[in-house]
Amino acid sequence: MASTQAVSPTASTSWSSAIETKDLSDATLEKAPLPVDTHSVDDHAATKRSMWKRVLVGNANPQNETKRAMKSRHLTMIAIGGTIGTGIFLSAGSAIAVAGPASALISYFIVGIFCYAVVISLGEMAAYIPVSGTFAVFGTRFFSPALGFTLGWNYWLQWSLSIPSELTAAAVILQYWDSRITAWEWALIIVTPIFAMQLIHVRVYGESEYWFAMIKVLMIIVFIFVGLIYDWGGVHGHPGPGLSNFQNGQAFVGGFSAFAQTFVYAFYSYGGVELVSLAAGESASPHKSVPRAIRATFFRIVIFYILTILTIGLNINYQDPTLLSSATSSNVAASPVTVVFQRAGFGAAAHVINAVLLTAVLSATNSCFYASSRMLLSMAREGHAPRIFGWVNGRGVPVPALLLSLAVSFVTFLTTIWGEGVVFTWLLDLTGISSLLVWGTVGVISLRFRAAWRAQGRSLDDLPYRQPLFPVLPIATVVLSILMFAAQGYSAGIAQPFSPQNIVATYLGLFVYIVCYIGYWIYERFWLKQTTHLVPLMEVDLDTHAVWTAGGGARMREEEQLAREKRDAEDIAQGKRTKVLMRRIGRYVA
Repeated sequence: MASTQAVSPTASTSWSSAIETKDLSDATLEKAPLPVDTHSVDDHAATKRSMWKRVLVGNANPQNETKRAMKSRHLTMIAIGGTIGTGIFLSAGSAIAVAGPASALISYFIVGIFCYAVVISLGEMAAYIPVSGTFAVFGTRFFSPALGFTLGWNYWLQWSLSIPSELTAAAVILQYWDSRITAWEWALIIVTPIFAMQLIHVRVYGESEYWFAMIKVLMIIVFIFVGLIYDWGGVHGHPGPGLSNFQNGQAFVGGFSAFAQTFVYAFYSYGGVELVSLAAGESASPHKSVPRAIRATFFRIVIFYILTILTIGLNINYQDPTLLSSATSSNVAASPVTVVFQRAGFGAAAHVINAVLLTAVLSATNSCFYASSRMLLSMAREGHAPRIFGWVNGRGVPVPALLLSLAVSFVTFLTTIWGEGVVFTWLLDLTGISSLLVWGTVGVISLRFRAAWRAQGRSLDDLPYRQPLFPVLPIATVVLSILMFAAQGYSAGIAQPFSPQNIVATYLGLFVYIVCYIGYWIYERFWLKQTTHLVPLMEVDLDTHAVWTAGGGARMREEEQLAREKRDAEDIAQGKRTKVLMRRIGRYVA
């Protein structure tokens, strides 16, 4: 077996030097060949140990850094379709069944505004300080270490405990084709290649998510076109319903209580949009790629959520039994997307939708491993988790953090069997409110970030991406999170039959959030003997891991503009005017 030399890791506390030279491309990204111990050819046992060491460890140490290997197209596609999943394909119809198509449309629009505000507020900070821990790191720096600790562990639990639910969903989808293989066997078959991909390189995650998201995006676009054409009567032999489902009192049903329940389904569908900021820590040229991905969020909200709900509402009456059953049975045949295709005359739609659903679940499982491992890595390096989880191998993969996420997911998956799944249900309830709490806290962190920026006399020109309408969006994030929180509690309270466990389950995540925060505050106050809880605005760290130093934003934009003009002039001199035109259009669109 040929031996190679390991490339020494580089400390990347600032991106200013790399960016000032040129954009990071595949050629400039570090490639760290795996170290191989020199063994005798006959020493078979030692060779096997070396192989497993290279695969799982690969020169892991706390000084190694993750690799900035994800390109702009990876981040953009993750932002557009990375978290499109069972929330849209299965659960979205339940919102229409509960409160009618117009109520569902309004709730998805309101949660869409919430989502937009979160991503924009978070994107402003992530484009300037692109780190893997994002909001947990920002919480520690801009507000207090207790907030960063709380956000980090809540987010890690949220994604680690979600892996078994995604594996269960994948097993149900695959059993549609072959029911002879049990759910746990399918789960084992699925998790092995997904985990193996995570061990290779972050570029593998970016590339796999790119194609997974592409499949889902294409399916949603085709569904919207087919659904609207069918509704307008454009399919021969299949008269569409037109606007009948919005007439005769069918647009709004069930009153305010039903309307409040729709927010639960809407929020579930939008979950995971913050992943693009997490991926910023491993993206090339984050000052360019993150803003592009953030801007794509608006189109994602309009096209892939609002229009999808509108199409379902136009084509399927709220009293149709398939709308409610799709959310509870996970049966692809009952999916509103499948129903619309079949009624439009596409009989084999169930198999196609099942295949797309499978890619959606694989994508979600992939993202669960990525998000949980990167957050644990960040916490370890912030001193909020054991140091071993801050180790990264020569390929930039946090192997110890990945292994812990895998172990937790296995134990959690076993709870689907133990006690008839009661423990598993409680663990999912524990994470159910976590995402909402994270979103709401992002608004608070954004306000503190701008306050520190202003207090230290920084220029807004130094921000690679500046959020519009500040402080409207962060304030909207906080207000909407409170309203959404109240709506979820109200929905649990009016559920029939009434059960106190529903209320407890809804607010279990809040209890964990408060315990984490107060627990760290007590540790900070009485163990570390720190009397200052909030980070003073003048002491907020705005430089570590920043893409450039204070005053570097205007200089960098000027240099990039000169480089673009020079490249355009060279291409025009060579007669490549079409290439220049397409490049300028691309810049304008981005």
